[in-house]
Amino acid sequence: MLTKGQQPLPKDVFTADEAIKDPYLLEFLDLKDEYSESDLEAALIQNIEAFLMELGGDFTFVGRQRRLRIDDEWYRIDLLFFHRRLRSLVIIDLKLGKFTHADAGQMHLYLNYAREHWVVEGENAPVGIILCASKGETLVKYALEGLPNKIVAAEYRTTLPDEAALVATVEQTRRRIELKRGSK
Repeated sequence: MLTKGQQPLPKDVFTADEAIKDPYLLEFLDLKDEYSESDLEAALIQNIEAFLMELGGDFTFVGRQRRLRIDDEWYRIDLLFFHRRLRSLVIIDLKLGKFTHADAGQMHLYLNYAREHWVVEGENAPVGIILCASKGETLVKYALEGLPNKIVAAEYRTTLPDEAALVATVEQTRRRIELKRGSK
């Protein structure tokens, strides 16, 4: 979505899909087996420098627990960032468990509100990241495909994967890059 007076971006511009990693490796948090969403958020804030490095160089921290009111209900956005190359706010919603379709609806609500009340002239529409412990690719496809807002479901890991998982991830990324090059 474009803000007032904004022109569409050319096709070769950096996209949200390129900016957002999946999965994120958060082993620096040193979380034990059982923790809550507030524990996860507090650990991310306590380790904000390492988290920003994991997110990527273009993210800047804006705030946490940003409040918004819709009708007579208050909501809180877990984490709010700005991405310099995308020129957009990035809302991160933390989920301990598996991605659900309800997470997509919640993020869609947040992004609609942010676009109307927080985006300033010259910025692009906000982007949402649902950072979850796990996700089913088919559910993600059906829950997020076709939405007017850009929402990405990305997994996080609190421990390093084993060697076989690392090799599989590298191979999957290599194939994705080759497919992308072949489609140009």
